[in-house]
Amino acid sequence: MIAMLRIRSALFLIILVAIAVRPTPSSSEPSPRSGILPSLVRDTTGGWNSPEARALIERARMRRAEPRIGAGLYDYRARAEGHIYFFLDQNSSSEETLVRADQVALEVLWATPDLTKQRIVGMRDESKLPNQMHYHLDHLTIVQDEFGDRINLGDGDEVSAVVHPAAPGSEETYDFRLADSITIELGGVPEPILVYELEVRPRDFNQPAFIGSVFLDQATASIVRMNFTFTPASYVDPRLDYIQVRLDNGLWEGEYWLPHEQTLEIRREVPILDFPTGSIIRGGFRITDYEFNTGIPLHLFYGPRIVSDPPTKREKYEFEGGLYAGLDEGHLTSGPPDIERLRHQARRVIGREYLSGIRRLRLYIPNSSSVMRYNRAEALYLGGGVSYLAGASTRVRLAGGYSTGRGEPALTGEWRTEIGDGTELWALAGANELHDLGIRPGLPGALNTLAAATIGEDLTDPFFTSGIRAGIRTPLAGPWKLGAHLGHDRERNAELEVRRAPFDRGAEFRPILPIEEGDRTYISISLDRETKNSVGRLWVEASRFKGELSLRPRFQLKTTLPWQDQSGGFTLRADAGLITGEAPPQDIFLIGGPATLPGYGFRSRGGDQFGLIQLEVTRDLLVPWIRGRATAHAGWARYSRLQAPSEWGASATDGVMTSLGAGLGLFYDLLRLDLVRGLKDGRWEWVISVRPGVAELL
Repeated sequence: MIAMLRIRSALFLIILVAIAVRPTPSSSEPSPRSGILPSLVRDTTGGWNSPEARALIERARMRRAEPRIGAGLYDYRARAEGHIYFFLDQNSSSEETLVRADQVALEVLWATPDLTKQRIVGMRDESKLPNQMHYHLDHLTIVQDEFGDRINLGDGDEVSAVVHPAAPGSEETYDFRLADSITIELGGVPEPILVYELEVRPRDFNQPAFIGSVFLDQATASIVRMNFTFTPASYVDPRLDYIQVRLDNGLWEGEYWLPHEQTLEIRREVPILDFPTGSIIRGGFRITDYEFNTGIPLHLFYGPRIVSDPPTKREKYEFEGGLYAGLDEGHLTSGPPDIERLRHQARRVIGREYLSGIRRLRLYIPNSSSVMRYNRAEALYLGGGVSYLAGASTRVRLAGGYSTGRGEPALTGEWRTEIGDGTELWALAGANELHDLGIRPGLPGALNTLAAATIGEDLTDPFFTSGIRAGIRTPLAGPWKLGAHLGHDRERNAELEVRRAPFDRGAEFRPILPIEEGDRTYISISLDRETKNSVGRLWVEASRFKGELSLRPRFQLKTTLPWQDQSGGFTLRADAGLITGEAPPQDIFLIGGPATLPGYGFRSRGGDQFGLIQLEVTRDLLVPWIRGRATAHAGWARYSRLQAPSEWGASATDGVMTSLGAGLGLFYDLLRLDLVRGLKDGRWEWVISVRPGVAELL
C-alpha cells in the first residue's frame, strides 16, 4: 500500500519596530534620541539626486566648511570609554568565539579652529585564545571630525582616502536620496528637531567609496549620525571582508552636535581560502562628561594628535564598567542592530552588487577533515574544493575527494543566496557523501583520524548517501528563525576497507554497523531561537523510506551562563527525540561513550525515543594554562516500535543512566581531558574533547 503525506503550513512574519527612549539629560548631556534614530526608508522625493537631496547635501557641505562649532564655543574637554572585542566567527552559524577583550579610556580635547588631541589614560586586556593581535591606533580612539573630507581607517592600511559624502565635490562621486525624516522632541530644547536621512551610493561601484546613510539636522545641516560601509575597491588589506561604521552625535547645550557614541565592526578572512571561520573586531565607545570653554592651554595640542600615558599609569585607571561589560549589555555581541540593518540597506541601495573585499574565487575547505582523514570505511581520504561569490550574497561551492580504500570519488556541489532581510535559500547535490549513525561525533574529525591511524579507535559508524536537497531559512520576530528543506537520498552501507591501524598493526578495527539500504524522500521543518547565551532548535522530519512513512521530532538546547569575568561558567545541554511510524534502523538514536553518555560503552544504548542532559561547570585555575572542569550526564533511551539490528548491540537503557566526571581544560581550554564514572553499572573512562567553536574546524 502506498501512503501519501500532505503537509500544509502557513507562515506569518511580524516586523516590530521599537525606538528606545532615554531619560531627559542635563544640559551637559547628549539628547535622549541622538544615536538611536531608526533606519526606516520612505522615499519622500521620488528618486536619486532630487533637488531636495542635492540642496540638503550642499547645506551639509557648507556647514562643514564653517568653523568647526561656531561662535560661543572655544574648546571642550570630554571623557570616553570603550571596549574592543576580537572574535572567531563561524560562517555556518551565528556562533562567535571570544579571542580577546580590550578596554580603553580616553581624555578628549578640542579647541578652535580645529585642534584635536586624545590621550589614552586607561587600558587593559585579556586573551581567551592565543593571538598576536595589535590594533591600529585609530581602533583605540574616537572620531572627532566625522573623518574629515577623506575617510581613512586602520591608519590607512584598511581604508584610504575615501571621499566623504559631505566633502567638496562629493556629487561627482555619489548619488543622494532623501529617504526618511523624523521629528525629535528634546527636554530643554524649545522647538522639535527635524532630522533627515540621506542615503548615499557611489556612482562608480568599482572605485573606493562610501555606501550608507547620513542623518542631518534640518535646521543647521549638522551631521547627527553616519551609518555606512564601503565598496570592495576601498579595502587596502586583501583580507578584509567588510568594514561597517556607525557614528552618533549628541546635542549638548541645545546647540552643539558632538561625538556621543561610535561602533566599528571589521571582518577578515584568509584571502585565498574559503574556510568556515573568519575574525571579527567589534569596538564601541561612548563619549561623556563634556566640559566647555575651560581655557585649555594650547601647548597641550603640540605633537602627535594621539598620545598615551605610561603603561603603569594606564593599568591603574579605574573604569566605570568591567572588561566584559560590552558583552554583558549585549551592545557588542553579534553586531548592534543598526550595523546588521546596514548590511541589508547597502545591498538594497546599490542592487545585488558584490560587497565583500575578499576575492570572488577561492580554494574551499569545509574543515580539516575534508582535506585529509583516515577511517576504517575509507582508509585514506584526500580532498579539496573551490568557491565562488557570484554577488553580494550568492555563493557557489564545489568540493570533492578520493578514498583510497573504496577506490571511489566523492563530490558535493552547493549554492546559497540571501534575499530580503536575511532570508536564505540553498540547494545541495552530493555523491558518495560520508555520514555517521551517531547523534553527535564521538571525536572531532582530526582527533578521530589520529586515533584511528595510531591505535585503531575509529569513533564513527559510517554509511554513504547520494542525493539532492534544497531549503529556505527566514527570520521571524526577535531571535526566532524558521526553516524548511526537502530532499531525496540513496543510502548505502559502508564496508570495512581496512582491518588494522597503519601505525599499530596489532590494533584491529571494530566491524561496520550495517544499515538498511534504500531511497529516502523527506521534508523537514525547523524553528530556531538564538540569543546571546542560548541556542535552541526544534525540528520535525517526515520521511518516506521504501514506501513506509515515519516522523522524527527532535529538540536541542544549549545554554551558557558565564561568570562575570568570563573565567568559566555553567553550560547546560539538552537533547531529545522520538520516531513514529516505520523507519529504517539507521534512524535509531544511539547514545553512550564520549560526547553523549561517557562512562558507558560507545553507542551501546539506543532506541526510537531518547533524552540527554549534560551539565558542565568550569573555572579558570591558572590563566591561560589550566581550567577546572566538573561534569554531570544523564541519558535515557527505549524502543517502542523499532529494534536495532543484533549486530549493533545497542540495547535500551532500562531507566535513566547517569555519570559524573571532573577534569582539566588545557592551554586556553582548547584541549579538554575528563575522567568520568558511569554510576549505573558503568565504568571509569577518560574523555578527550576540544573546545566548541574549534572542534567544528577539525
